[in-house]
Amino acid sequence: MELDEKKYLYLLIILPLIVLVFLANLYWKRKKQRDFGDLEMVKKLSPESSVFKPVLKLVVLVLAFLGLIIALVNPKIGTKMETVKREGIDIVFAMDVSKSMLAEDVAPNRLDKSKQIVSQIINQLGNDRIGIVAYAGSAFPLLPITTDYGVAKMFLQSMNTEMVSSQGTSLDDAIRLGITYFDQKSKTSKLLILISDGEDHSEDAQAAAEEANKAGLKIITISIGTEKGATIPLKRNGVVESFQKDNNNEVVITKMNRESLEAIAKATKGGYINGNNTKEVLEYIKATLDKIQKTEFESTEMADFQSQFQWFLGFAFLLLFVDVFLLEKKTKWVKKLDLFNENK
Repeated sequence: MELDEKKYLYLLIILPLIVLVFLANLYWKRKKQRDFGDLEMVKKLSPESSVFKPVLKLVVLVLAFLGLIIALVNPKIGTKMETVKREGIDIVFAMDVSKSMLAEDVAPNRLDKSKQIVSQIINQLGNDRIGIVAYAGSAFPLLPITTDYGVAKMFLQSMNTEMVSSQGTSLDDAIRLGITYFDQKSKTSKLLILISDGEDHSEDAQAAAEEANKAGLKIITISIGTEKGATIPLKRNGVVESFQKDNNNEVVITKMNRESLEAIAKATKGGYINGNNTKEVLEYIKATLDKIQKTEFESTEMADFQSQFQWFLGFAFLLLFVDVFLLEKKTKWVKKLDLFNENK
């Protein structure tokens, strides 16, 4: 049995308090009766008064409150036990959120296209663990390794180009941060999926890729955008106000650079694919994942617990209903039982 809300157990202190109040009230009544006159004479003046019925009402009330407290605690009984083994790999998505990802040479824009691709990749995963890194001029961890795909998608949809203050595209920072996501002692297969337009503004991407290879990490790179390039619209409330300009006040044309992404993938014996066709990307990722050895990374005893609070709640309400009709006067069957020798 499992208790779902143990914090409500402290309410059990109410039960002895009810008993103490009852005893104090009983003592007060007896005292007043003595002050009024002889107890035997008082009994004769109120022949229908019962000693047993107040005690019975106390027991009913205590049991009713006990039932309510147990209902709040919500005991659960396990009806099914099974061992669940999870086999999969660890995957980290490194998402480019630099300003160049706002270019609309792919619909609706590079960043939204990246989100669509990653979301659909997650949809076709099984028991794999995933994490998310965001990067522009620097990288930062967005979501640690998890099996909660729902949370991952929520974080994914919240990504925007304002997340990283330093602009540019630092692929080496993204790769090095991605490496830290993985447990180097674990035998679980490790995969970094890096999505970018490839406009790298650092010079260490190749060195970072070699570090990843030494750490046993494969990298799949997905390019977003076109080699022809496009301008970077700056919008407010969905309306284009201007276009991104460089230091010379000239409109920037951002182009997809596949060479840098191919070199990163090659350094880790991974793979590269153009991301403009979502279906092709999904098929490529699926085929790649099928070839990677899956590792059992979790074995958990799972129990199917069912709540039992309703029985205790029903029992408590039944007793409270009975208590309403329990009067403190004697009844015929109680007189016959004479449990407290009241007929003497």
